[in-house]
Amino acid sequence: MAAPNSHRSTTTTVEFCSQPKKVGRRFYARSSVVDVAKDLLGKILCSNIDGNLAKVMITETEAYAGTGDKASHAYGGKRTKRTEPMYSAGGVAYVYLCYGIHHLFNVVTSVKDIPHAVLIRAGSIVEGESAMLARRGKLVSDKSLLAGPGSLAKALGITTAFTGASLSGKKLWIEDIGMSPTPANIQAGPRIGIDYAQEDAALPYRFVLRSKTTQESK
Repeated sequence: MAAPNSHRSTTTTVEFCSQPKKVGRRFYARSSVVDVAKDLLGKILCSNIDGNLAKVMITETEAYAGTGDKASHAYGGKRTKRTEPMYSAGGVAYVYLCYGIHHLFNVVTSVKDIPHAVLIRAGSIVEGESAMLARRGKLVSDKSLLAGPGSLAKALGITTAFTGASLSGKKLWIEDIGMSPTPANIQAGPRIGIDYAQEDAALPYRFVLRSKTTQESK
């Protein structure tokens, strides 16, 4: 699966609805991880850790299609202590350590024993900027704050301690604000940092929301 990379930002506008709600299990349980990866764009990833509430709009995702996807940690049916959360029913977190430094957050999808997952690569600030800046060791926000999966997870306080955790809990959850991006607002392309995946490296499984203040990894 993917590695952290350098960053780029773009700016447009979206509108929020007034009554966000937690995303339910049915959303995650769908059979197409690609559809879920697209539909996560515009959703709000939330953490409430040590009393610090932080929320970001998801602006970039990558789909990993399980045992048949050479870029997936579960390719070929690989099942280890680390990857076991991927085999859970959709709606839990899969967080792994990259290069021994970066904690990368994924949304597990589909049904039990089908190891689909969506990597959350980038986002834009909704709430809790001061907490995110403190976690990233920054004084002011810049384009790198939430650009790249390692940066985003660190800003939200997400570590491997959350792997396997429900995404409808009190510390980590995803909200639906009623935004449904049109195809014109979604850019698709190949995933980043997976040259080892041979022909699967070219699959257009990376999705970027061309709306709001988008932190995009590159």
